[in-house]
Amino acid sequence: MEQLFIDLEKLASIPGIESYLHIISSEGDKIISIRDFAKAITDGEFIKTGTDGAIRFISENPDKGMRNAVFRGKCLGDSLTAEQAAAIKAGTFQDMFVGDYWTIGGVNYRIAHLDYWLRCGDAECTKHHAVIVPDTCLYNAQMHNTASGQYEAGAANTTEGGYIGSDMYKTGLNQAKAIINEAFGADHILSHRELLVNAVTNGKPSNHAWYDSTVELMNECMVYGSYIFTPACDGTFISYRYTIDKSQLALFALRPDLICNRVDWWLRDVVSGALFAFVHWYGGADCSGASYSLGVRPAFGIC
Repeated sequence: MEQLFIDLEKLASIPGIESYLHIISSEGDKIISIRDFAKAITDGEFIKTGTDGAIRFISENPDKGMRNAVFRGKCLGDSLTAEQAAAIKAGTFQDMFVGDYWTIGGVNYRIAHLDYWLRCGDAECTKHHAVIVPDTCLYNAQMHNTASGQYEAGAANTTEGGYIGSDMYKTGLNQAKAIINEAFGADHILSHRELLVNAVTNGKPSNHAWYDSTVELMNECMVYGSYIFTPACDGTFISYRYTIDKSQLALFALRPDLICNRVDWWLRDVVSGALFAFVHWYGGADCSGASYSLGVRPAFGIC
């Protein structure tokens, strides 16, 4: 009499390397040796359903946790398509991974994180989004403007008012916002609430407020995964970071080589009464006088 599958003996270990497994495939019932099956899993063949391998497997799963753990680096085209925008809005992020990019106007706009700001803010961010960081700086600008447009010693270097008080925040990002709106469409740029420094006392951030945010300079934590020059607790002084951007962007965690793009570029962190943080062209973390003209490489969300 034919034996039912459920009635077969259950094994707790493999009885021998030359044992076989029964595989039900689209081409009919097959068998495969345990040896070959183990090799297929080890080599990654088990999850390959096409040339993308594991990427193809994850692509069919909407969980963004897996997507934030995989760098792919695929070009997604020269514009945000309706299908891509719909996938972001739905939170499925279909066929999008960290490191993927659009090339628009000669700039590679790369996905740095998925849903980085979701659920954050004094008014909760509820829109699914992809955080984008350009590979290159969009232009150079000063944190504190001077008449010459170049570095000037003395009072020209100030962090008074923090990031919010800087000329970069007031006007210096206007060009970046125009470029980004043109590239992705203003309706697709995420507006969310950010906690930003608006006062500095004795060279240390001393107050903050919530602001509507679209395009901003990144902070040290988003880039490096930790604070380096930003004033820290020293046993008597208790620092407050005044930020919700407290995690490293997945792009830089998976590909730290993409932090350095061989030019100096600003971060928004106050370091002292005269200095803001920046990423040095040779890859080091650094800080500089506010009147220097350095690269503008902002982060923003598309939704």
